[in-house]
Amino acid sequence: MSDNSCLLEHTVEADVSAAFAWTFWTDVRNWDDPPAQFMLDGLFADGSHGTTLLPGQSPLRWCIRHVQSGRSATIEVELDRATLRFEWHFASLADDKTKLTQRLLLSGENASTYAEQVRAAFEPNLPAGMARIAAAMVKAKHEAARAG
Repeated sequence: MSDNSCLLEHTVEADVSAAFAWTFWTDVRNWDDPPAQFMLDGLFADGSHGTTLLPGQSPLRWCIRHVQSGRSATIEVELDRATLRFEWHFASLADDKTKLTQRLLLSGENASTYAEQVRAAFEPNLPAGMARIAAAMVKAKHEAARAG
């Protein structure tokens, strides 16, 4: 597997501004992917670390990299001689809409060892997960508007 091989990519549109989408997504309390639970040590910023907890598994540590506020960020998971990256991109569209793109990349000398496992874990769920995030953003926008 070559360095930085893109395994998966998916894009959805959310009926919220890019600023709202970014603020919502960078608040890890909004990450809803049961049974996983997510924790962030500190602010959503370059170099901050977080943890994903899954029942029956060891905690998975990750690091935030390449933050371009309001536009993109990468979540990196270090594996044995490989790195799994979750790149997120936020693009403003007309009429208060945002295009959200998530790209999963795998790199490193041992990347081929993990490729099928990563695909099997994420490919079936990526479209539904992205749609769920977009819907949660819209719901949060409407709740904020009602709260006034």
